[in-house]
Amino acid sequence: MSIPEGMKFNDQGLVAAIVQDVDNGEVLMQAFMNAEALRLSLETRVAHYYSRSRNKLWKKGESSGHLQHIQEIRIDCDQDAVLLKVKQVGGACHTGFRSCFYRRLEADGSLKEDGEKVFNPDETYTA
Repeated sequence: MSIPEGMKFNDQGLVAAIVQDVDNGEVLMQAFMNAEALRLSLETRVAHYYSRSRNKLWKKGESSGHLQHIQEIRIDCDQDAVLLKVKQVGGACHTGFRSCFYRRLEADGSLKEDGEKVFNPDETYTA
Protein backbone atom coordinates (compact mmCIF):
# COMPACT_ATOMS: atom_id res chain seq x y z
CA MET A 1 0.00 0.00 0.00
CA SER A 2 1.13 3.51 -0.56
CA ILE A 3 0.82 6.80 1.28
CA PRO A 4 -1.81 9.19 -0.10
CA GLU A 5 -0.56 11.70 -2.62
CA GLY A 6 -0.33 15.16 -1.08
CA MET A 7 0.45 13.97 2.46
CA LYS A 8 2.26 16.83 4.23
CA PHE A 9 5.02 15.76 6.59
CA ASN A 10 6.72 18.46 8.69
CA ASP A 11 10.39 19.46 8.50
CA GLN A 12 11.31 16.37 10.54
CA GLY A 13 9.33 14.13 8.16
CA LEU A 14 6.51 13.56 10.66
CA VAL A 15 2.74 13.93 10.95
CA ALA A 16 0.71 13.96 14.16
CA ALA A 17 -1.33 10.82 14.78
CA ILE A 18 -4.36 10.91 17.07
CA VAL A 19 -5.55 7.51 18.26
CA GLN A 20 -9.19 6.91 19.15
CA ASP A 21 -11.09 3.87 20.39
CA VAL A 22 -13.31 2.79 17.49
CA ASP A 23 -16.11 1.59 19.78
CA ASN A 24 -16.56 4.46 22.24
CA GLY A 25 -14.65 7.39 20.70
CA GLU A 26 -12.25 7.77 23.66
CA VAL A 27 -9.01 9.51 22.66
CA LEU A 28 -6.26 7.09 23.66
CA MET A 29 -3.05 8.86 22.69
CA GLN A 30 -1.20 11.18 20.36
CA ALA A 31 2.03 10.17 18.65
CA PHE A 32 3.96 10.87 15.46
CA MET A 33 4.32 8.91 12.24
CA ASN A 34 6.88 9.16 9.50
CA ALA A 35 6.21 7.82 6.01
CA GLU A 36 7.46 4.33 6.91
CA ALA A 37 5.27 4.13 10.04
CA LEU A 38 2.22 5.18 8.03
CA ARG A 39 3.03 2.67 5.27
CA LEU A 40 3.51 -0.18 7.79
CA SER A 41 0.30 0.77 9.58
CA LEU A 42 -1.60 0.68 6.28
CA GLU A 43 -0.10 -2.69 5.32
CA THR A 44 -0.34 -4.52 8.65
CA ARG A 45 -3.40 -2.78 10.15
CA VAL A 46 -1.41 -2.59 13.42
CA ALA A 47 -0.29 0.86 14.56
CA HIS A 48 3.35 1.86 14.01
CA TYR A 49 4.84 5.19 15.05
CA TYR A 50 8.08 7.12 15.00
CA SER A 51 9.72 7.83 18.35
CA ARG A 52 11.29 11.27 18.45
CA SER A 53 13.16 10.51 21.68
CA ARG A 54 14.63 7.22 20.42
CA ASN A 55 14.85 8.32 16.77
CA LYS A 56 13.39 5.08 15.52
CA LEU A 57 10.29 3.36 14.24
CA TRP A 58 8.22 1.41 16.78
CA LYS A 59 5.21 -0.88 16.70
CA LYS A 60 2.72 -0.06 19.45
CA GLY A 61 2.64 -3.00 21.83
CA GLU A 62 5.89 -4.59 20.66
CA SER A 63 7.15 -4.91 24.24
CA SER A 64 3.88 -4.82 26.21
CA GLY A 65 1.58 -6.82 23.93
CA HIS A 66 -0.87 -3.89 24.02
CA LEU A 67 -1.41 -3.69 20.27
CA GLN A 68 -3.63 -1.26 18.42
CA HIS A 69 -5.59 -3.00 15.66
CA ILE A 70 -6.50 -0.35 13.11
CA GLN A 71 -10.11 -0.33 11.96
CA GLU A 72 -10.03 2.95 10.05
CA ILE A 73 -7.54 5.68 9.15
CA ARG A 74 -8.68 9.23 8.45
CA ILE A 75 -6.60 12.11 7.09
CA ASP A 76 -7.41 15.70 8.04
CA CYS A 77 -8.29 18.43 5.52
CA ASP A 78 -4.72 19.77 5.33
CA GLN A 79 -3.28 16.25 5.00
CA ASP A 80 -0.84 16.91 7.83
CA ALA A 81 -2.43 14.75 10.55
CA VAL A 82 -3.97 11.31 10.79
CA LEU A 83 -6.68 9.85 12.99
CA LEU A 84 -6.44 6.14 13.75
CA LYS A 85 -9.58 4.42 14.95
CA VAL A 86 -8.42 1.29 16.73
CA LYS A 87 -9.36 -1.69 18.82
CA GLN A 88 -6.97 -1.31 21.75
CA VAL A 89 -5.55 -4.38 23.46
CA GLY A 90 -4.79 -3.53 27.10
CA GLY A 91 -3.72 0.02 27.78
CA ALA A 92 -2.51 2.67 25.37
CA CYS A 93 -0.43 4.55 27.96
CA HIS A 94 2.97 3.32 29.12
CA THR A 95 2.00 4.41 32.67
CA GLY A 96 -0.65 1.66 32.83
CA PHE A 97 -3.74 3.72 32.02
CA ARG A 98 -6.11 2.85 29.19
CA SER A 99 -5.67 6.36 27.74
CA CYS A 100 -2.72 8.75 27.90
CA PHE A 101 -5.30 11.44 28.73
CA TYR A 102 -6.00 10.12 32.25
CA ARG A 103 -5.54 13.49 33.98
CA ARG A 104 -8.00 16.35 34.02
CA LEU A 105 -6.75 19.94 34.38
CA GLU A 106 -8.68 21.67 37.14
CA ALA A 107 -9.49 25.41 37.25
CA ASP A 108 -6.83 25.92 39.95
CA GLY A 109 -4.14 24.44 37.69
CA SER A 110 -3.93 21.11 39.48
CA LEU A 111 -4.18 17.74 37.75
CA LYS A 112 -6.69 15.13 38.84
CA GLU A 113 -6.31 11.49 37.82
CA ASP A 114 -9.60 10.07 36.67
CA GLY A 115 -8.62 7.45 34.12
CA GLU A 116 -8.79 3.69 34.21
CA LYS A 117 -5.56 1.89 35.13
CA VAL A 118 -5.53 -1.41 33.24
CA PHE A 119 -2.02 -2.79 33.85
CA ASN A 120 1.01 -2.45 36.10
CA PRO A 121 3.92 -1.00 34.09
CA ASP A 122 6.49 -2.40 36.57
CA GLU A 123 5.28 -5.92 35.75
CA THR A 124 4.79 -5.30 32.03
CA TYR A 125 8.09 -3.58 31.22
CA THR A 126 10.57 -5.79 33.03
CA ALA A 127 14.08 -5.70 31.59
